[in-house]
Amino acid sequence: MTAPETPPTGSGLGRPVVIGIDPSLTGTGIASSNGWCEVIGYKRARAKDPGITQLPHAERLTAMRDLHAQVRKAIGCPDLAVMELPAPSRSGGGAHERGWFWWETYHYLMSSYIPVGLLTPNARALYATGKGTAPKGAVVDAVARRFPDWATEGNDNAADAVTLMAAGRDWLGHPITDMPKTHRAALDKATWPTLPGATA
Repeated sequence: MTAPETPPTGSGLGRPVVIGIDPSLTGTGIASSNGWCEVIGYKRARAKDPGITQLPHAERLTAMRDLHAQVRKAIGCPDLAVMELPAPSRSGGGAHERGWFWWETYHYLMSSYIPVGLLTPNARALYATGKGTAPKGAVVDAVARRFPDWATEGNDNAADAVTLMAAGRDWLGHPITDMPKTHRAALDKATWPTLPGATA
């Protein structure tokens, strides 16, 4: 999926520009409030090729850096970026690599002076569905219903990114669409930046 030259005419599109980021080595979801979303991840050339966390260390670092460069390019210079926090309880391989990728993305945003909001996986699910423990499929369905201008094509990484982006726009006072109070409770559970010019 690629960014359109002009945003669609649906309600809530345009400034301020917010980017939602669901970091992942195999499928980083990125969504813009300008109406596009995409998924960027490590691709195996052949089915029998090892995954990124199984590559020799030198090749692994190169692959992760290349992937991160693609993500940085897609992020651009938004007014606000909203990232999903890592799930501490998540098991499986690649925790070391996933941690590096998350912190590199966060560092890029901070060093680029892009304000960053942070949502836990449960807060992200709560904003999308009204239930913090909602499964991925429920989030995908909710995003397709509430934010139809964003073509996630049923990809849960893209749907998560759209949710994060929409939460950021809502927090800024420019919601994409009206959300129920139960969903908006997720905004109180997030970590938000102090924006330039803000007053206490």
